[in-house]
Amino acid sequence: MTDSYSAVKGGKLKLKGHKEKKHKKHRKRKHEEEGDSKPDDRKAQSEDMVKHGGWWSVSKFDDITGNVAIELQPFSYMNALDNGLFTVGAPRDEGDGPDPVEILTAIKINETKVALKSGYGKYLSVNPDGVVIGRSDAIGAREQWEPVFQESELALNGCNGRFLSVSKEGDVVCESKTAGTDQIIKIRSSVNIEIDPNAHIPIEEQGKLKDAEVNYIKKFQSFQDRKLKITKDTITDLKRAKKEGILHEKMLDRREKMKADRYCK
Repeated sequence: MTDSYSAVKGGKLKLKGHKEKKHKKHRKRKHEEEGDSKPDDRKAQSEDMVKHGGWWSVSKFDDITGNVAIELQPFSYMNALDNGLFTVGAPRDEGDGPDPVEILTAIKINETKVALKSGYGKYLSVNPDGVVIGRSDAIGAREQWEPVFQESELALNGCNGRFLSVSKEGDVVCESKTAGTDQIIKIRSSVNIEIDPNAHIPIEEQGKLKDAEVNYIKKFQSFQDRKLKITKDTITDLKRAKKEGILHEKMLDRREKMKADRYCK
């Protein structure tokens, strides 16, 4: 192992030009931010899966197992050639997954490293020139890869202590000692995971429309007089607003009329 490889082993992914950001404390969210729930990770993952034909982006080491594909560029995967070399495959249309020649088999070696086998039945390694090849029949020291995660980003460290990327000629190589933008990849898996069908729906809205209005009233009402102030208007306008995509604005208007919102002036 090289000294440079030892420096990244087990540590965080060090990006070129990366600077630590100072986190400022925010006193209070704006009303619009509280009312409009941000999509959670499950929603984003579900939408991402649909765009990539059911293949989801791994976020931790334990997810790298079974059939995987390495997305080198948006919608473009590492493609195995019959001569043992690798290149970038043609961009896939949204909704399509990787081709068979772009699918690898991931095998865990230990708690930090995996081996990758191509569709031709050969294990991936790195030759002395830093070129990624798939010509090995067994797993040795050169066939071991270390995925390095930092927050939501991932880079793949080869046996030569360099990170996987694409050369100007379009070949897949391991040449850089540090992980910059060109070395950030995504490993996608086809192993089934459970996705909540209601993940994209805010918790307050997971039920009947009338119940959703009550939930938001409870969320934003000051409760100074300990009474729940609910409009007697029908929910017809709420149904119409939901179809038009302005449900939150309509519910806010209804709360304002009842002065049932702590943000109302």
